[in-house]
Amino acid sequence: MHSTRWTNIATANHSTQYSDGSVVQIILFRGTGVTAGYSCGFYCKGNCTSYLFAVLIFPVVDVHNGGLDESPRVVWSANRNNPIKIGATLELTPKGDLVLKDADGTVAWSTNTSAKSVVGLDLTDLGNLVLFDKDNATVWQSFDHPTDSLVLGQKLRQGQRLTQSISETNWTVDNMITFSVNGDGLSAQVETNPPQVYFNYKLDTGDTSIKISYVELENGSLSWFSNSTSNGSLFSIPSASSTQHMTLGSDGHLRVYDSGGAEVDDLFEGYVDDCAYPTVCGQYGICSNGQCSCPASSGGTSYFQPVDDRQPQLGCFENGPLSCGASQQQSLLEHQNIAYFSFTPNLEHIDASSCKEACAKNCSCKAAIFQYESNRTNGSCYLPTQVFSLMNVDEERSLYNSTAFLKVQNLTNEAPYTPVDNPMSNHLPKILGSSLGALFTMMILIVAIVLFVQKRDDNQAEEDYLDQVPEVLNRFAYNDLETITNGFNKKLGEGGFGSVFEGTLSDGTKVAVKRLDGFGQVKKSFLAEVETIGRIHHVNLVRLVGFCAQKSHRLLIYEYMSNGSLDRWIFHKSNECVLDWQQRKKIILNIAQGLNYLHEECRQKIIHLDIKPQNILLDGNFNAKVADFGLSKLIDRDQSQVITTMRGTPGYLAPEWLSAAITEKVDVYSFGVVILEIVCGRKIFDRCLDEKDMNLLSLFKRKAEEERLLDIVDKSSGDMQLNGLHAMRMMRIAAWCLQGDYMKRPSMSVVIKALEGIVEVQEDLDYDFFAQPSTSGAARFDPMDVEFNAATALLPSVLSGPR
Repeated sequence: MHSTRWTNIATANHSTQYSDGSVVQIILFRGTGVTAGYSCGFYCKGNCTSYLFAVLIFPVVDVHNGGLDESPRVVWSANRNNPIKIGATLELTPKGDLVLKDADGTVAWSTNTSAKSVVGLDLTDLGNLVLFDKDNATVWQSFDHPTDSLVLGQKLRQGQRLTQSISETNWTVDNMITFSVNGDGLSAQVETNPPQVYFNYKLDTGDTSIKISYVELENGSLSWFSNSTSNGSLFSIPSASSTQHMTLGSDGHLRVYDSGGAEVDDLFEGYVDDCAYPTVCGQYGICSNGQCSCPASSGGTSYFQPVDDRQPQLGCFENGPLSCGASQQQSLLEHQNIAYFSFTPNLEHIDASSCKEACAKNCSCKAAIFQYESNRTNGSCYLPTQVFSLMNVDEERSLYNSTAFLKVQNLTNEAPYTPVDNPMSNHLPKILGSSLGALFTMMILIVAIVLFVQKRDDNQAEEDYLDQVPEVLNRFAYNDLETITNGFNKKLGEGGFGSVFEGTLSDGTKVAVKRLDGFGQVKKSFLAEVETIGRIHHVNLVRLVGFCAQKSHRLLIYEYMSNGSLDRWIFHKSNECVLDWQQRKKIILNIAQGLNYLHEECRQKIIHLDIKPQNILLDGNFNAKVADFGLSKLIDRDQSQVITTMRGTPGYLAPEWLSAAITEKVDVYSFGVVILEIVCGRKIFDRCLDEKDMNLLSLFKRKAEEERLLDIVDKSSGDMQLNGLHAMRMMRIAAWCLQGDYMKRPSMSVVIKALEGIVEVQEDLDYDFFAQPSTSGAARFDPMDVEFNAATALLPSVLSGPR
């Protein structure tokens, strides 16, 4: 097959500009001849500094003359999170891979279909972009990778989801509002951890054995189809004069449009109140009868203010950002008759004060939502880890009462108590009052001096330490980093301790700049990163280029990894290409080699303590490197165990965290979880699935007992299915790493030998991965001494389950 290549050229003859400012350079065109046409090509809208490779729908006036009536609408795109520029290319390679490269040659997207006998590319009458082989059989199709829209005849299956963009001109996926199918019905939610659901539709057929396999947009309805012959209509849709399509909007609404972009129906209307959408009033905004406001002041202090006074729907921000390191300086402000769009109770049958206390003790908790019936004092408590839109509750009409306790950082110190004047008092109380006031003032002054000296000494100690950092690390001034990152303009992502931005050094080298946010915990994370990876180097560890420690600023500069973090390649397949078996196998081996270096080849043993897909970065060739050492722990070679505060991410924590001193085997356990996520193509905990399948480890145990492990191999990849036997062997290695008793887990050097086929996996594996090991003589943790990743939600179903 000859290579076919198209270049994004603004002045190309096939570029068409529309009245709304959008531009399309058509590569393939398909007109139905009646009401609508489809095209695929390079698309932009607005200032046209960035482009999508997209499939578009538009009305057709006269298909034979190529007449176009109105502006096109994007119904599928390949590279929403990686927009391309002028000069970018799309190529169907001789090996059969459809690859989109930006002008600088970096890969923005690929179908990953090399060696699958692809001979051609086609766009069908339904708007499905297809790669086919010599027998005209479909090898890959865009219908299997939906973005934010569904067109007529396209199926949305279990495991797939529609994901909203920020806006029509900003295609980036932000809050991850999704619409998906599960066995019992449909749901729409914000993809926080755990997810926050705002629409939940349960199918009620009277037969619990009937499960929805997929939904499909048809003329006049959104229909469901089951695992049997049963089917039916979920929503009736008014007829339109042209072909319809369904889109999950940036506001969380699921709307049906005709091909000209006119709205036909809002499918959530009648199911979701206008104030019950997660972004209707932005973060912390309160919605009341369609109007947005910020939480009221408390005690004369305003803790929240609008992002933009003229646009209240954009939400509110905290005047004092929350910090785990200063939890003793936090309060929970009570707001009566305020509810939340999502309510999945973390605690049941408790009173308001206990609900409030539970949030105060949980660093990840940002608010406590307490719901109760008017004649009761006990109720249910929900602890969201991110706060989106709140809503006013009409007490007279509602079936329940609701109180919101919003966690805030104290902005002022409380004034000391001053006694009320008593006309009958004598001079003694006045003298005592004056003396106590003077003593209190002196104590405050002494404390302030001590804190100042301590802070100065701490800063000097940090400076003395940083002066000893190897010269291979560059020390940057903060102003230089502002220049390098163009004012921290392009955010690559964010994690527990800060945000990461793209930058370019003076020699043209791209770097990733991590700006740490917060208070006390930032210094710990910063010094841990510098101390851990500033002195070591390995091909499978992300290289630290330099750092900045200037006044309150703490920043770290890393090598740039063009393909980002692993999670975006294995969890969000609607936006990215699917990794094949060889790529996944290589990534798993790379992670193992990086961990083996940390555990066994450094002068001091290094335990990472937070291995998860978000902390695995991929370069342009999909080589994996371990990143984010902000929680890591150094151990001398003569130590076998270390006692430390509980830290890391729920779902990836080994069971011994709850009962014993820890070893490097906690990383082995987390690595086992990551192997499963890579092979199965899903998160450790996924609320989109049936309750019995939500927890991947529980599902893995059940399928292993049924000898049906092939059932959970990633079904979105045909190559993974073809390599099912290899994938199942990989899952046995994962099970070995996940043994509840850490003494039975292999070292990372043994894991590498197992991956290379040199050693065999043990036969007597225990699939009860939650079982805690024996703790006789081992140190125990105080359950209150817990230090979770601040950006990670506590999963009650995981932490309070059979651990």
